[in-house]
Amino acid sequence: MKNRPKIIVITGAESTGKSTLTKELASHFKVPFIIETAREYVENLDRKYNFQDVKNIARSQIEALNKYKDSDYPYIFVDTWLIITKIWFEKVFGKTPNWLEKEINQTEIDLFLVCNIDLPWVQDPVRENGGEKRIILHNNYITDLNEFGFNYKIVSGENENRIKNALQHLKLLE
Repeated sequence: MKNRPKIIVITGAESTGKSTLTKELASHFKVPFIIETAREYVENLDRKYNFQDVKNIARSQIEALNKYKDSDYPYIFVDTWLIITKIWFEKVFGKTPNWLEKEINQTEIDLFLVCNIDLPWVQDPVRENGGEKRIILHNNYITDLNEFGFNYKIVSGENENRIKNALQHLKLLE
């Protein structure tokens, strides 16, 4: 019987090093990773994003993960995922699509690595949640991970220390 890859989601508030950590871990294990789809999607809009746009982003996250779920890779690293998108829906629109929680519950994620907010927030045109909002969102992600019963670890530190911290958490999955 074939083993499915361990699916590791890198998540956390804005400007916490999620994309960098995702790329570094994928490079370390020589496996593919799934990029954050929201950033590119929003950057390519010539208007403010809307509810349908965020639904499209959520669907693209699901499709990207489904492409790798049955692969032979030992790990698949995912840069953000539906937990962040769920909270995005709630905070910006006050509602979520009916299917979103079911999709979150059905997806087998082996570990969430939550990037701590110990890195400075850096503004860019896509980021909306610095300062106190970043702390609130970080806590919202932790609350949702607990409510959904997902396994997660918080990854702290800068540069190499952050990567070493993440690798230590991954050793626990072996």
